[in-house]
Amino acid sequence: PSSPIPLLQNDSWGRQYSHALFKAMSHMLCIGYGQQAPEGMTDVWLTMLSMIVGATCYAMFIGHATALIQSLDSSRRQYQEKYKQVEQYMSFHKLPGDTRQRIHEYYEHRYQGKMFDEENILGELSEPLKEEIINFNCRNLVANMPLFANADPNFVTAMLTKLRFEVFQPGDFIIREGTVGKKMYFIQHGVVSILTKGNKETKLSDGSYFGEICLLTRGRRTASVRADTYCRLYSLSVDNFNEVLEEYPMMRRAFETVAMDRLDRIGEE
Repeated sequence: PSSPIPLLQNDSWGRQYSHALFKAMSHMLCIGYGQQAPEGMTDVWLTMLSMIVGATCYAMFIGHATALIQSLDSSRRQYQEKYKQVEQYMSFHKLPGDTRQRIHEYYEHRYQGKMFDEENILGELSEPLKEEIINFNCRNLVANMPLFANADPNFVTAMLTKLRFEVFQPGDFIIREGTVGKKMYFIQHGVVSILTKGNKETKLSDGSYFGEICLLTRGRRTASVRADTYCRLYSLSVDNFNEVLEEYPMMRRAFETVAMDRLDRIGEE
């Protein structure tokens, strides 16, 4: 006989089912009519049905596989999507090449190829968990800063929960003399220069802070501060500064002592 099917009628059930499975898979996975063309209307309609089911399953498999691959590193994908928008924005406004390069370098140093909605993540956690994460993330800052190392742990936690992470590039003026100060800064990593009217530079690095004079005196900035290297800083707004120090007046005196010393040095120059 020309067809192999009749040969299976008297064969073992294992060979019969194996052949049936092979034919069904050749319809569904190869999205075709398989090893041999269908014979008769019943065979034609069953073959078309199996091809439709196979195409649907194949599309679902591709969709799930794509979603799985994207979810393996969703933070990197989110960063790439965000940076594509930034590139389109720069192109739309026809920004010069050096500005585009600085923006690119900023994103690389600020996000390091991954982007998270940190505020939303921390906002969903309980206060103890949130404080534990913030204390862990800022552990190097606390270890390098004598102000925090010798302070009440409750003060440290209260202060850390109100800090905001910021990145500055070499040559950026973090603070400009004569402007109204709304923030102070803690240096996690990097070197900054304090520039006074006498053009004398004072260097500050990891574990130092600056900008507190203006918050204490409620006046204008008494000096400019420039980033010498890539600086990873934590900023504290004036409202949060006063809110925390109202609860810990002894720490206000510690800030005032350092501020007076800095003002004296600026006055001498």
